[in-house]
Amino acid sequence: MTKRVLIVLTSHDDLGGVEKTGYYVPEAAHPWEIFRKAGFDVDVASVKGGEPPQDGYDPADPAQAAFVAAPEQRDTARVADVDGSRYDAVLYAGGHGTMWDFPDDPDVRRIGREVYERGGVVAAVCHGPSALVNLTLSDGSYLVAGKRVAAFTNAEEELRGVADVVPFLLADALTARGARHEPGDNWQARVVVDGRLATGQNPASAAPLAERVVALLAERRV
Repeated sequence: MTKRVLIVLTSHDDLGGVEKTGYYVPEAAHPWEIFRKAGFDVDVASVKGGEPPQDGYDPADPAQAAFVAAPEQRDTARVADVDGSRYDAVLYAGGHGTMWDFPDDPDVRRIGREVYERGGVVAAVCHGPSALVNLTLSDGSYLVAGKRVAAFTNAEEELRGVADVVPFLLADALTARGARHEPGDNWQARVVVDGRLATGQNPASAAPLAERVVALLAERRV
């Protein structure tokens, strides 16, 4: 049976009044390309639906150009209308916008819970793990509690110059939920897999994270 993967994007476009933001295009485009090459059916959703705001777009990258032109990116489903139980995996793509609308959106959390509790894979990259900060399972426990994770680090936030602009520091918030945050070198690919939870640290981690998701789905046959 063909695997189904959902990529979830932010709909928030304001980086604390400092600059415009959105989802970070390569963090969605490269996994989208990898999943499609693996033969998966790939859907895209965003918090508000429609065409989500973009950040970091490089039109010279064929994968990014193909993704932003794809119908599923130009008219995303609204997460409130998505049935997470239909998917074998969900990937929360990053971009600073996620820090504002992912953590408290009930449907962003619901989709992750539905995927995970049916035996699927939950993945998130860079700021995408902001979706995991408040994600609880049916028993009320935090999904990340006791699990090893990667996410955009405090040091990278400082280097980006917005540590005092974002509403919280992602690594600290995950740690507060009981996660074991395991940072790698700044801007270098870092992927951490703990069971069916797969996370990546930064934009360089998006493609290797997607490859790990492919491998997990092949191993578990969910």
